[in-house]
Amino acid sequence: MIHFVGAGPGAPDLITVRGKQYLEEADVIIYAGSLVNPQLLEYSKDVCTIYNSAKMTLEEVISVMEKAEKEGKTTVRLHTGDPCIYGAIREQMDILDEKGIAYDSCPGVSSFCGAASALNLEYTLPEISQSVIITRMEGRTPVPSKESIQSFAAHQASMVIFLSTGMLEELSRRLIEGGYREDTPAAIVYKATWPDEKKFICTVGTLAKTAADNNITKTALMIIGDAVNAADYDRSKLYDPSFTTEFRKATK
Repeated sequence: MIHFVGAGPGAPDLITVRGKQYLEEADVIIYAGSLVNPQLLEYSKDVCTIYNSAKMTLEEVISVMEKAEKEGKTTVRLHTGDPCIYGAIREQMDILDEKGIAYDSCPGVSSFCGAASALNLEYTLPEISQSVIITRMEGRTPVPSKESIQSFAAHQASMVIFLSTGMLEELSRRLIEGGYREDTPAAIVYKATWPDEKKFICTVGTLAKTAADNNITKTALMIIGDAVNAADYDRSKLYDPSFTTEFRKATK
């Protein structure tokens, strides 16, 4: 069996109980070494073979899985955050399907949730934003043209931008071109939930300067939108005494 496991955003105690159990039981662990906190590997048992996939190709990863499966071993494929976001898991699963190798997926806490916790932020404030757009800039890896930053910016929703720290001047230009004000609140969160976490509140127009002033060049998320520091928002209807729900009748 292959277990695809979300490692969480960084802090080793933010992996799920199930994910930790899989790590403790694994005979083989293949972890995304460029992003996963290596402290998580301390949960492994004494006799466990560990591979760093940052130095491997897809074919090499599959070869390790296939060999372990033939030997009756349990493998954990440990991805950062939640592997359903930029985890490149589908291509692995498709090959495993072709080879008849069983697998399952254990979700993790995504770094966009870790970044919100670092800022004590709620992305979905009533009358401010009720949607979260998760995206990235195109770099060496393209993005579909229909998913341009400009087109998403037109919605004025909360936006979380991955994998784009080295392109912040261009990001700001596209956000403003798409409809965000230059003074729209923004935040940069570096290595959310890690011991060396850093967080900075800025604006769409000052993203690049904020990153440069603080030597942030990678491993950061950008959060865009009025929810970053909104003070004037409506209270939740769910807890409003004048609002009837399935569990409580209005009292006003």
